[in-house]
Amino acid sequence: MARRIAAGAAYGGGSIGLIGAAAVGVLLAEVQLAKRTVGGGTAPIPPRGNGLYGLSFGRENPLHLAVLGDSTAAGQGVRRAGHTPGALLASGLAAVAEQPVEVRNVALPGARSDDLERQVTQLLADRTRTPDVCVIMIGANDVTHRMPATESVRCLASAVRRLRTAGAEVVVGTCPDLGTIEPVYQPLRWLARRVSRQLAAAQTIVVVEQGGRTVSLGDLLGPEFAANPREMFGADNYHPSAEGYATAAMAMLPTLCAALGLWPESDALDVDRDEDMLPVARAAATAASEAGTEVTGARAPWALLKHRRRRRLPAEDAASHEPAGHSAPAEDRAGPS
Repeated sequence: MARRIAAGAAYGGGSIGLIGAAAVGVLLAEVQLAKRTVGGGTAPIPPRGNGLYGLSFGRENPLHLAVLGDSTAAGQGVRRAGHTPGALLASGLAAVAEQPVEVRNVALPGARSDDLERQVTQLLADRTRTPDVCVIMIGANDVTHRMPATESVRCLASAVRRLRTAGAEVVVGTCPDLGTIEPVYQPLRWLARRVSRQLAAAQTIVVVEQGGRTVSLGDLLGPEFAANPREMFGADNYHPSAEGYATAAMAMLPTLCAALGLWPESDALDVDRDEDMLPVARAAATAASEAGTEVTGARAPWALLKHRRRRRLPAEDAASHEPAGHSAPAEDRAGPS
């Protein structure tokens, strides 16, 4: 299915759906029930987290990190800039690179993949700050708003292509597994999991084809959310808390550093960690079911399936420090979804 979705996106198909029409009635009924129990709180408007991190390494020649996507990329659910994914990744990247990192976050809560064109245009409009690496986290709203899968991955592929053409490395956190949300009941849980994983696999195929890398978020937070719901959920009982975002950031940081040639581990395969070289579609499907898995292109049509060792964020990380620099202008701040 993921291969069909990616092919449909590449060749202009728009009719490939993620679920059959027979399931729609049941699905909509379950959605109404889920809405009563999920997201009952009110999430604060997420802070941008724009600014300079790693000031202990000075202020000169910073790496430029850009963050694009939806509410997860924006950091909805937390109140401090230092708790957002961009800030957490910048802190870790600065520690590995031993140089400052400047963050620019253009993500928008509630965004779907068709908003990426606007975000990329906004990001690249400033020719004086071409990003060294871009992180994209997108897909959940595509599923919940039933956006056609082929359109979703077509928009993502276009965004990655534009960013790569501009000279930036790109790391995409693929669609999370929406079936891990505890208050969601069957059969919606099964459908949400199937749809999420199909989209994540299709995203991986098109991103790798455009020269980017992906990290499967999948059910990465599932066990943590189930064991510590009060700690892992944010104020709205739906988006991650600071601890939840830190878990996701630790999974993405090794790939971010590897894309910039900063990680001590090479792209060589480690069989002891079940790493392999597989056809792209098969690697994508495997990654969608194994959270935290990286997929990067090799020689077409092959891709590397990596399980990089995670490392804790620095002790003096962004979670305890606000970024240096000026706040983003009012028109650049995200509103609530």
